[in-house]
Amino acid sequence: MSSTAAVAREPRSEPRTLTPRRLPPRVRFRRVLGVIGNHAVLIGVSIIFMVPILFMVLTALMTDQQALSSRLIPHPVVWSNFWTVFQQISLARYTWNTFVYASLSTIGVVLSCIPVAYAFSRIKWRGRNIVFLLVLSTLMLPNQVTSVPLYVIWATTLHNLTGIQFIGTLKPLIIPNFFGDAFSIFLLRQFFLTIPDELCDSMRVDGGGHWQILTRVVVPLSKPAIMAIGLFQFIYAWNDFYNPLVYVGESPNSQTLSLALSTFQGQHHVAWNLTMAATIIFMVPVVIVFFLAQRVFIEGVTLTGVKG
Repeated sequence: MSSTAAVAREPRSEPRTLTPRRLPPRVRFRRVLGVIGNHAVLIGVSIIFMVPILFMVLTALMTDQQALSSRLIPHPVVWSNFWTVFQQISLARYTWNTFVYASLSTIGVVLSCIPVAYAFSRIKWRGRNIVFLLVLSTLMLPNQVTSVPLYVIWATTLHNLTGIQFIGTLKPLIIPNFFGDAFSIFLLRQFFLTIPDELCDSMRVDGGGHWQILTRVVVPLSKPAIMAIGLFQFIYAWNDFYNPLVYVGESPNSQTLSLALSTFQGQHHVAWNLTMAATIIFMVPVVIVFFLAQRVFIEGVTLTGVKG
């Protein structure tokens, strides 16, 4: 008892507070220089990308005479250039055609590439790697190489078989996307490989097949990658000029914004203020879509290269 009382009467020592060790001045100076250098490079690159956009906006707000002069700041500011663009072209119809093309092609790519990427990543079958290399080899073929035979197929073969007119409509632009895209398949496969096998095995233990594994495990965990390929395809279809030029041509009911912008620029090749105003109107929807999905897009692109 006495020893216990003696221990109890002993004063408790105060807990020691650890003071962080001060870095040497040379190390702190190097870190400050590194931060300043990184920010300077980022600011410089941002300025390089922002200068052309700023030039477009300033030119779109000028008069005809100011746009052809060396003036950089518009005076007075002519906001009516945007209204003039709306009056001279059927912007609502062209925007709707472009939105239909971009939306349906995005849906087609997502629906067709997910099962194919799952088969290449989660199912083991003979010749899988060889077939995957064949799919990737299609990326080496530009559109200009296959445009002539594809045009003949759409214009004659399929037209004779079905009796449906494909040329001059958006059908040749939308339907092929429901049969897969090599680049999207590659990105999804890379992401699917990062999913742990234990999650799929647990679904198999519960009696689930490949469809249950795909819909309940793989797809919910792959939303960033799916959003990334969807955004890639949407931006590509929105900016696509070559394919609408080949299959749509001068059909007024099916023209997209890219064709309308080219036609508008040909009619106003000297009126740079109207051309810049039309260009800004053309790019605003894509910029809004990118900023709304920016976080998911960057996450999906980053994670698709973790495991190859």
